[in-house]
Amino acid sequence: MGEFDLIRRYFQHPLAQAGARAGVRLGNGDDCALLQPAPGQVLAVSTDMLVQGRHFFPDVAPRALGHKALAVNLSDLAAMGARPLAFTLALALPQIDEAWVQEFATGLLELADAHGCALVGGDTCAGPLNLCLTVFGELPPEQALRRSAAQPGDELYVSGHLGQARLALEALRGRWPLPAAALQRCRQRLEWPQPRVALGLALRGQAHAAIDLSDGLLADLGHVLRASGVAAQMDVPALLASAAVGPELRALALLEPALALTCLLAGGDDYELLFTAPVAARAAVERAGQEAGVALSRIGRIVAMADAGPPCRLVDAQGRPYTLPPGVELAGFDHFA
Repeated sequence: MGEFDLIRRYFQHPLAQAGARAGVRLGNGDDCALLQPAPGQVLAVSTDMLVQGRHFFPDVAPRALGHKALAVNLSDLAAMGARPLAFTLALALPQIDEAWVQEFATGLLELADAHGCALVGGDTCAGPLNLCLTVFGELPPEQALRRSAAQPGDELYVSGHLGQARLALEALRGRWPLPAAALQRCRQRLEWPQPRVALGLALRGQAHAAIDLSDGLLADLGHVLRASGVAAQMDVPALLASAAVGPELRALALLEPALALTCLLAGGDDYELLFTAPVAARAAVERAGQEAGVALSRIGRIVAMADAGPPCRLVDAQGRPYTLPPGVELAGFDHFA
């Protein structure tokens, strides 16, 4: 099978041919795709690369890999409050294994169809397994959830459960044994993340700043704080008692508190949303979570930047410094660290 046979058989996306929500003027099959956002909308564009051995294990199920490749990109659109429109795929394959490609394409396009996001082009070549996707969304420019918009007095929220993906990674690496059922649940979070697109849309006009959690809670919060020129206080007991902590991590906290807090604070691969919103929007934020069908946890607040001290202070319920147990890792994921 040649390159163009591969594209026609597995990656000719019907959404692109029909025009996804009238935003795709020309899909794949030409030198460029033509996209046209609706009147009053701007394009939101994001690119993510997944490399075997760096982002995923060689034995990952191809259907799961196809899902995750698009999910991590859609998560960026969710963090901006953008509605998915289209995406491109650059795919390097060591060889054409038709059964593998079929499963990969199924996982990829099932998620694309669920979000009305058309595959409109890309590239394929022979080489070490590597995936690079660029996703396009649309939104009114004044409603973008920018990292630079957090304000002192805002409350700090996270969606869903945190830390399960990192826990699965540690179990697969042999650092921490998990019962088979618990490993399966955590591995589902690692390999099948669910982009919070509906939540991002519901937060437009309510939240100030947002980011998706890909490199760890503290690391990604740091990006928001630097961009906004503010600081934060994170209530660790409130975080530990919140819906952000799933049952596997809650059980682990009783046995290995340092590992549990490492997964929670520096885990990465969660692809949940971290966002800030004013106190006056608390009821609207709760409704946004209900509309999106995802639990939200309030875990701290934004404060003015101090002349000294860390940008994010970990505190207890009384606002006093929280003492972490020995061995907690706080550094987020860094490709070159």
